[in-house]
Amino acid sequence: MEKYRTESVIKVVLADDHEIFRDGFRVMLKKHPGIDLIGEAGDGNELIQQVRKLLPDVVVTDIKMPVLDGIQATQKLINEMPNLGVIALSMFDEENLIVDMMEAGAKGYLLKNADKKEIFAAIECVNKGNFYYCNHTSTKLVGMLSKSNHIAAKPREQVAEFNKKELEVIQLVCKELSNKEIAEHLCLNLRTVEKYRERIHEKTGVKNVVGLVVYAIRHGLYKL
Repeated sequence: MEKYRTESVIKVVLADDHEIFRDGFRVMLKKHPGIDLIGEAGDGNELIQQVRKLLPDVVVTDIKMPVLDGIQATQKLINEMPNLGVIALSMFDEENLIVDMMEAGAKGYLLKNADKKEIFAAIECVNKGNFYYCNHTSTKLVGMLSKSNHIAAKPREQVAEFNKKELEVIQLVCKELSNKEIAEHLCLNLRTVEKYRERIHEKTGVKNVVGLVVYAIRHGLYKL
């Protein structure tokens, strides 16, 4: 049965030189009624042609591709379409390439073995103009991103306002404390900390701990 489409459906183009990966990705996206895979590409040049023709909301692209790689393709596409949401697909050992992709204009990245829930969340997040950082981001990569132009350049939107307690929670999250540890440190109950976390995520638009750490670094709320 064909999935129901509305004006709010997020249109996606996928680029990867492995047909088997594209097949699996296509099947997975069919399970989400709010996301429509409208095009596919096997290299960077084909990706650019597909995006120009189909005008998607979000591009999900491998970094390493023949003819033209994901970094070069992203640079060209963002120059032409600054509001296009680009998500990079990467392997565990590609930290340098991930930083290059983000500086080229990508708004998010995922490991290739990310589960469908995270992939859906990343597409929805980037479609809204927010950044998405993979749940399995290493401390090393966070450090690299904090030194990159992508992080150093302040975004156009205003920085969210936080009260003293929220700032304390942000600092402790960045130090990798769990909700239970934060509650003990601040002499709060666990549910109160959870409410602070929910409010902080709402204010920042981030989806996970990594996103909050990068947000805090980018806005001078935390230093590694």
